[in-house]
Amino acid sequence: MTRNRVTENRITARPGGASVLYHLLYALHDQFSVLNVIRYITFRTAYASMTALLISLLLGPWLIARLKQFQIGQFIREEGPTTHQAKAGTPTMGGLLIIISVLVPTLLWGDLTNYYIWIALGSMTLFGAVGFIDDYRKTIRKRSLGLTAREKIAFQFGIALLIVIILIILNRYGLYDIHLSVPFFKRFTPSLNLVILGYSTYLPLIIFGLIVLVGSSNTVNLSDGLDGLAAGLVLVAASALTVLTYVTSHATFAEYLDIIKNTYAAELTIFCGAMVGATLGFLWYNSYPAQVFMGDVGAMSLGGAIGTVALLIKHELLLISIGGIFIIEGLSVILQVGSYKLFGKRVFRMAPIHHHFELMGWKEPKVVIRFWILALIFALFSLTTLKLR
Repeated sequence: MTRNRVTENRITARPGGASVLYHLLYALHDQFSVLNVIRYITFRTAYASMTALLISLLLGPWLIARLKQFQIGQFIREEGPTTHQAKAGTPTMGGLLIIISVLVPTLLWGDLTNYYIWIALGSMTLFGAVGFIDDYRKTIRKRSLGLTAREKIAFQFGIALLIVIILIILNRYGLYDIHLSVPFFKRFTPSLNLVILGYSTYLPLIIFGLIVLVGSSNTVNLSDGLDGLAAGLVLVAASALTVLTYVTSHATFAEYLDIIKNTYAAELTIFCGAMVGATLGFLWYNSYPAQVFMGDVGAMSLGGAIGTVALLIKHELLLISIGGIFIIEGLSVILQVGSYKLFGKRVFRMAPIHHHFELMGWKEPKVVIRFWILALIFALFSLTTLKLR
């Protein structure tokens, strides 16, 4: 794969490939010419998003009822804002609804012969599994304490390393570019392959990939502290990534914007579109006052998915601004812990930073809406950088 690769941005008819619905519907295109649209990424992305939204809305009440039936409720830490104590017992692990609502449409509308689709789905599922274990332990122990920090980090690094190894293998077959796309610079695309004493090593890619994936998973998880906050932030980030995956894989747009082209990434547009629909549907039940929380199973899976997509489409650095609020949330925790351990003083009234604003007197909905607005500004800025090069 090279930066000058140009191919048509649609699936060509071929046996043994494409999605389930592609085979069912495209076979009838001779009789019904309107079904030719099934070939196009934009059409399948739109319908994947609508399918995810529909699944999330319809399955939501059933899942919430089952979570209540099995008494899978949220446990609130005592040191948190007192207003949150009323949320104790609210069903959690609602992230299962998001995962299902992303998996099904992607499998229905995506090209199942595309490696990138399976990497994204695998990443979301594996990170979600870690979150599930964490949530399950909290439920069993009847406390807001699941996996230890070491256990959680170990699992996350293991999954991240597996994904990076797969990317290295794809690179050797010409299916993945290890050059880094740097915002605002057209020609500066440093390689993540380091040559030491004449030997090629992927060490920079491994370190960078681990930071992106583990960091993304944890920062989204830290943002899941207020009703609708994390879901809304993910909705904005996934929308921006939907645009990025499309222009990255589209020959004309990629050439015009002078970004690293990757036609294999086209099917990730469908995956991102499904994330948009799934989180939008989940937000219907997660908005204030929340009927269900996504839990670690949702936050970790979505964070892992976002980081994986950024790696695959070569916009890892742009993820800093796309997920600007996630970064701020993560940094607030680092600063708080570091300052307290080094100087015995706290920087914020409470971390993550959304709790700081609550303790300042902001009502929960105000904090959430303002963070959404900032996330939208960050996302729009990220998209403008594609042309500012």
